[in-house]
Amino acid sequence: MHSRRGQIARDHRSARLRAIRRYRIECKSDAARTPARIRLASSAGGAGVKPVVRPNDTLETENMALKRMDNVGIVVEDLEAMVDFFRELGLELEGRGSIEGEWAGRVTGLGDQHVEVAMMRTPDGHSRLELSRFLRPSVVADHRAAPVNALGYLRVMFAVDDLDETLTRLRARDAQLVGEVVDYQNIYRLCYIRGPEGILIGLAQELG
Repeated sequence: MHSRRGQIARDHRSARLRAIRRYRIECKSDAARTPARIRLASSAGGAGVKPVVRPNDTLETENMALKRMDNVGIVVEDLEAMVDFFRELGLELEGRGSIEGEWAGRVTGLGDQHVEVAMMRTPDGHSRLELSRFLRPSVVADHRAAPVNALGYLRVMFAVDDLDETLTRLRARDAQLVGEVVDYQNIYRLCYIRGPEGILIGLAQELG
């Protein structure tokens, strides 16, 4: 009995090591062919490839402090129009609410504030947009029309099944193409659009 348990444990360890090796090989292959992969210097000073982790990938690390990226926030003027636009794109409305009071201002540094919020979720459930409309205090700056090479937060990129069909639907809601639709080495079709209120959005369709 003990020898059989020992063999089962050894088999599990061997299978786990094979899976880890296969994952590393696949990451190296992906990094060589996908434009979204970024080559960076490692913290130790050497050069390396940092693979993008997909929702179904599992990485084991010790003392992990970061759990996930929870959401990206966008401040808007017309909350209803923006909710409708992102629904047309394919996001789901997860919930709406109102945030106000001194406690919220302590987080943002704005003091007493009142904000209407709509949380949009991607179909896979892993990514969210928090759309906010400030009732108090008033909006004090507007950089929505900033060009692509402006400093700071720029755009959100979405993966879509059919880029042409998505563009047709979004153009009906006044979306405008920024540059061109580009085929990147028969791997991706990519473009930038300006949505309602001039907000910059990236779209990508994986080919093959």
